[in-house]
Amino acid sequence: MIVDAHTHVFPPKVIAQRDRIAAAEPAFAEIYGDGRARMATADELIASMDEAGVDVSVVCNFAWRDEGLVDHTNAYILDAAARSGGRLVPFVSVYFPPDAGAHGRADTEEAPQTAKADVRAAVRALAAGGARGIGELRPEHSGYDLGNSDEADLLNWAASAFDLALLVHASEPVGHQYAGKAGGPLDAIVRFAANAAGVTVVAAHWGGGLPFYALMPEVRDALASTYFDTSAGHLLYEPRVYRAAINLVGADRILWASDWPLTSQAKALARLDAAGLTPAERTAIAGENAARVLRL
Repeated sequence: MIVDAHTHVFPPKVIAQRDRIAAAEPAFAEIYGDGRARMATADELIASMDEAGVDVSVVCNFAWRDEGLVDHTNAYILDAAARSGGRLVPFVSVYFPPDAGAHGRADTEEAPQTAKADVRAAVRALAAGGARGIGELRPEHSGYDLGNSDEADLLNWAASAFDLALLVHASEPVGHQYAGKAGGPLDAIVRFAANAAGVTVVAAHWGGGLPFYALMPEVRDALASTYFDTSAGHLLYEPRVYRAAINLVGADRILWASDWPLTSQAKALARLDAAGLTPAERTAIAGENAARVLRL
């Protein structure tokens, strides 16, 4: 089984309104404000999978600030997954009302508690609708600290209560700039993972180099349930990143991913095949790990 652990699709309405949405959504504008950045539908993803030989793709939502966009894109992704015969695995977005604690830990007054109840109800509905994960999370763009906030507590609860994986954008703290690099500090991911023992966390884009810090015993312990996807890896690292990461965290903690449609699934698979892996390592990374983590 070949599983792409990180792709994005958009409803046709969102694609048609790219410029208007980019004016109001900074995280979206950073990547998709440039008209050359490809956006695509679920049907186009299925076509790409057929061409590349990919069996299953995780379809991620985006870190929208607008509640209407959250609802519209969630509904589109869940519907596309339901119609895909198991080929699309839906990851959804969660809207956090301002009263849910957008600037740190909220107090215990009635309004924050009502907002939290609304989030919990929304997550229950999404899980009932088939959601298998939440993400791609960009906490800094969404206005909260993943390492210490009410929003982080709610994500921990959601993942634990409904067996949902959390896909978090991670950025390397050094190196060249590129569209989408902003956000994703590593310390917040480690703090969240340490506080959410047993929750499956997927740190995108090779975890922003986070596997290196697994050489520190306390970080290794905190990351016991954290996985690292390879999305957009060719834009960041040399091919030997595969061998280096295997030596640091093990082949069973790496999930092959493309970040389609920003890059080609076929080319991403070709780069995996050129990484000099053993057959067992290639099988694990290409899909076996994701199938186990997502209980496919």
